Amino acid sequence: MSELEDYSSPRDHPHPDPARIQQNLLEEQVELWWFSEPRKSLICYCASVGLILGCGLGGVGLLSTTTSLSSEWRLGTGTVLCLLALAVLLKQLLSSAVQDMNCVRSRRRIDMLKSGGLSDVLVMLITGISLLICGAVLLDVALAYQMPKPGKALNDMFISGVVLLVGGSFTVIAVGIYFTVVLLLERTGPEQRRWERTMGIFTISGQMQARRETASSLAHLI
Repeated sequence: MSELEDYSSPRDHPHPDPARIQQNLLEEQVELWWFSEPRKSLICYCASVGLILGCGLGGVGLLSTTTSLSSEWRLGTGTVLCLLALAVLLKQLLSSAVQDMNCVRSRRRIDMLKSGGLSDVLVMLITGISLLICGAVLLDVALAYQMPKPGKALNDMFISGVVLLVGGSFTVIAVGIYFTVVLLLERTGPEQRRWERTMGIFTISGQMQARRETASSLAHLI
């Protein structure tokens, strides 16, 4: 009777799930942590490119049209916009450099540095707030000097302030919506969403290997 119990004991313990084994193996690959959420990375990358182009072109445009009549505010605003574009670009270059060097092995730090991580959210939020501040200052100065001596320079300052306010407001609101949606998605099912796309890349080879192992196990049982 004991021999029969020993013989039947393997049946009481089911074989490990091949999909689960494959998922555990993928989770150990540090290189794949940078690409675990492609949709978030793509959204934040496109937003970063948009901010770089918008702030860079706007700053260069203001600097190139600087004259003696409007040198101060055009020079200051253009410099701030170029610095903001440079900051966003440096963040993207830093993430790419760290990823290529493979010098970070912590999941928490990778989640913060990768495109779509916390660092992207902070950089975009700071950029949006800076645009709001610049726009508010330009509008305040333009409205203060528009009444006693209206002119083309003040009209340009007013238009630039409105554009910066709209751009900054849109950036801050977009970051808030993005952060809220991501937070809700992570609470509903983080692990499934995190690896379902990554595992899809290796599904074919994993299924073929699992079928071979299953067929071998059945042959041994027979």
